[in-house]
Amino acid sequence: MREYLKFYIDGQWVDPIEHTVGTPINPATEEPSGKIALGGKADVDRAVKAARKAFASWSQTTREERIAVLERVLEEYNKRGADLGAAITEEMGAPAALAGGFHIQLGWGHLTTAIEVLKTFPFEEQHGTTMIAKDPIGVCGMITPWNWPINQVTVKVFPALATGCTVVLKPSQEAHYSAQILAEIFDAAGVPPGVFNMIQGRGSVVGEAISSHPDVDLVSITGSESAGIQVAVNAATSVKRVCQELGGKSAHIILDDEQLAANVAGGVAGVMMNSGQTCSAATRMLVPKARMDEAIAAAKEAAEGTTVGDPNSESTAMGPVVSRSQFDSIQGYIEKGIDEGATLVAGGPGRPEGLEKGFYVKPTVFANVSNGMVIAREEIFGPVLCIIGYDDLDDAVAIANDSDFGLAGNVSGVDLDTARDVARRLRTGAIYINGGFDFHAPFGGFKKSGNGREWGEYGFHEYIEIKALVGYEPAS
Repeated sequence: MREYLKFYIDGQWVDPIEHTVGTPINPATEEPSGKIALGGKADVDRAVKAARKAFASWSQTTREERIAVLERVLEEYNKRGADLGAAITEEMGAPAALAGGFHIQLGWGHLTTAIEVLKTFPFEEQHGTTMIAKDPIGVCGMITPWNWPINQVTVKVFPALATGCTVVLKPSQEAHYSAQILAEIFDAAGVPPGVFNMIQGRGSVVGEAISSHPDVDLVSITGSESAGIQVAVNAATSVKRVCQELGGKSAHIILDDEQLAANVAGGVAGVMMNSGQTCSAATRMLVPKARMDEAIAAAKEAAEGTTVGDPNSESTAMGPVVSRSQFDSIQGYIEKGIDEGATLVAGGPGRPEGLEKGFYVKPTVFANVSNGMVIAREEIFGPVLCIIGYDDLDDAVAIANDSDFGLAGNVSGVDLDTARDVARRLRTGAIYINGGFDFHAPFGGFKKSGNGREWGEYGFHEYIEIKALVGYEPAS
């Protein structure tokens, strides 16, 4: 049983000022896995005060000094990979191979990318007789989710620290343990006191206190649409900057070619990874109507071939979803899809056979879905794929763009010129052509998927203010 009853504030592990004790539940066993302190407004005030004090000196450090600190963090991060992976499996149910693999690699990638970008990032640029200075914005409040816990923390924290900002982090209520270990990494690396602070707690208490705090200059949230809206409302009275990476209902356009079956199978695997709990998951698969039967066969085989079970087993490809409430929500959507008349290809209601305990969901595929159905409009955030037929590529693009969201998208096909043309027409923030991946590619959404960009150099821009020094001409 894990026990984390202190917060990391001003370079020290401190007792909460006001708190209750939470009991996290292991989603694979439905049993308590430990105890965690949940803080309050007074704890946020203390952390913000520490971050404000530290900003005065941290914002004035040189590029080289910040690189040195981040390189020490990297050294400590590399020592704790196994600990982080085990924590992720325990707190949100990711299979051990995924938690100790891609989950941890994402954090490593964001850290090494931040170091790389920082080495050459132009904090000053001369434009005629004006010097454009890029100053750190100040104290940054960060509210992160449970689905990719290390990725979502590191993609915010490392660019913020690299640009000279200080941080107050509130990790998810469902992802306590990995955040605690990450704070231990910062502490072991000797990050100066107050530069990084972390408080556990409920979104309705700690999240609200951070987003409404008058001495927080920016709040960055990754979460649901409703949570993002509430953060923006809370932040409005102090006119602070708000960065939001919210929901998605991404489309995956499969081109009409000889790779269709393989691309369908790959798309199914992509949705089922992490139990479908990925904001950018391409959960609307668009295939040529004339080849719907072929797509159904390929999707059925891929879904039914997904091994669901104990996340600590080496043979498991998909573990449980994170919580009882998430399980119940997904079950409701599956029932809705059946009621709406979609063709149930694989999966369906209830737990997979042989799994009587744990928040396990069957890998589920619906076909002959219309884009107006609830299961095609709303983010299910579980292992549920909708297959939609299209007449031609103009129709496919229209269907893909007919969404309240615009976070990501996929285009798969042999003809790269056609794939690139389709990708350019999609109204969404990131499009992956034949499974591309790049730590330097900006990530963020159109429409209700939020605003702002993370990853690589574009992630740095979220944490800077632009200052014009007019008449600041370089010395001759």
